[in-house]
Amino acid sequence: MKMPLSQQAKEVLGQSELVIITERVDDVALLIGQMVTMGLPEVLDRHIPRHWKQRGRSWGWTAVLWLAHILTEGDHRKVSVETYIKGMKHTLSRLTAQAIEPLDFSDDRLGHLLAHLSKAKYWHGIERDLNERSIEVYALPQDVIRCDATTVSGDHEVTEGGLVQCGQSKGDPTRPQITVMMGSLDPLGMPLSTEVLSGERADDGVYIPIIDRIRAGLSKSGLLFVGDCKMSAVDTRRHIVQHQHMYLSPLPLTGATAEAMEAWIAAGVAKDETGELERIFRTNVRGHEVLAADGCEFDRLCGAQAGEEAWTERVFVVRSPAHAARQMAGLETRLVHAEKNLAALTPPRGRGKRQITDEATLVEAISTVLTAQRVGGLLHVEWEKQTERTTQYVGRGRGSASRKKRVITHIRSHITRIVRQGDNIAALTGQFGWKAFVTNATRTRLSLQDAVLCYRNEYRVERIFHRLKSRVHIAPLFVKLNEQIEGLTSLLTLGVRVLTVMEFVLRRSLEKDHATLPGLHPENKTKMTDKPTAERTLKAFAGVTLTIIKPAAGEEILRRLTPLSGVQEDILQRLGCGATLYGQLAIQTIGI
Repeated sequence: MKMPLSQQAKEVLGQSELVIITERVDDVALLIGQMVTMGLPEVLDRHIPRHWKQRGRSWGWTAVLWLAHILTEGDHRKVSVETYIKGMKHTLSRLTAQAIEPLDFSDDRLGHLLAHLSKAKYWHGIERDLNERSIEVYALPQDVIRCDATTVSGDHEVTEGGLVQCGQSKGDPTRPQITVMMGSLDPLGMPLSTEVLSGERADDGVYIPIIDRIRAGLSKSGLLFVGDCKMSAVDTRRHIVQHQHMYLSPLPLTGATAEAMEAWIAAGVAKDETGELERIFRTNVRGHEVLAADGCEFDRLCGAQAGEEAWTERVFVVRSPAHAARQMAGLETRLVHAEKNLAALTPPRGRGKRQITDEATLVEAISTVLTAQRVGGLLHVEWEKQTERTTQYVGRGRGSASRKKRVITHIRSHITRIVRQGDNIAALTGQFGWKAFVTNATRTRLSLQDAVLCYRNEYRVERIFHRLKSRVHIAPLFVKLNEQIEGLTSLLTLGVRVLTVMEFVLRRSLEKDHATLPGLHPENKTKMTDKPTAERTLKAFAGVTLTIIKPAAGEEILRRLTPLSGVQEDILQRLGCGATLYGQLAIQTIGI
């Protein structure tokens, strides 16, 4: 925007116009400051080679500024970055102490960055250095590693040898997908290693590579790897044991486990009747102590049949009251739906009420309903064959004593009774809430209570996937080539790492000082929190604006930044950034 000057200003400046530039800083400065503190620019520059003819920003700073755009805008499209940089040129140049040009972030240049990040020799080194730096700087524990996988769908064309393939999906199974395998560090849930795999692969075989990368990077024995039932494959457990580490995972209700589970549950029920089950309590969000689970354990020998050295593992047979209640509610819902659908198979006679005339057809329909609602053997259905005869005159016209008549017979199979099988239902509900876990950790390292509560924290790795999909919006992927899909996924996990570390540092500072932060919940302005999320923290910086005034041709004469609030300054201090992070953007050199 241009504005005319007063005569006095014209004499001072010798110009006829001033240019006013406004840029929305918001949380960009905080994000860049956090990434610099974490060492992102230097780590990426150390591992991604710079061509001797390369001009413009280094790969590290290119990634940092692109990530700042992604975390602020929630948009990873390459095409939108150049326009964003153009509108933030003055702010970014001051924050980075470098001349930032929009052409440094062209589509081609960002594509080259993704190609570099897709190379294992570069990406593995970046992950290793960032892990070492974070663990050292923030004094992070290195005891528990969580491993899990998720799928990311997209509207890509499935090609032979491509990463995007059709496979099993928790989301839309009709859409092609990629598989993202992740290893994260407890308790903060920081991504340690990421592997991008083709979408048709099963999860069972992808745990060992990610485990090997993590253990090689941390160079420490005695790690506890926690995962879901797909990590409990015998080969995966054997691999962990052979490298002097530990595992904790539930057993799937298939194969030998399914056969043995009934006996394990019976033993658990018997111990419950004699009061021998161990009670496990936890503190809920209201500060009340509630029963989380109860269970027992036994030892068994594993691996002897494989011809290799066997090991002893502990089997936990655990019952969760909350899980049992959910299963009971689900069963009741299915039973009600089944009863309703069965009754609808044979409606009363009437106009538009289609009847089933063949008994075999009725039997098949009943079986279909029971199977669909998963209540086979829990409902007993009785039916009978009903015959109805009606007499009609032959032909048209009024009836008379001399007209011929005919008898029409209507036969239908009609359900007369639907009864719940109490004994079968009781036998099934008696198994509700039970689950089996296995670990090779000693009782000193991991008690039954520790094991249950540790596994209950599986949401920590799920939060990574949630942020991938909701904060940095990995889906849908706006890239097509395999190397760009891999590179972009790696880049976005760096963004999740930034959010995770920021949240952890801020919460730890508040806990240390027994302090709380106000104003992070717009829906409740009086609410104080000692556990702020990274998303709400960033949102607290909305509305911070930089205004620049300069002659149409000449140097800047005024930089004015929206004053920071007390909460914003407190957040910056607790994150180790300081108020000067934003203060460096504002200058005043002349008054007009």
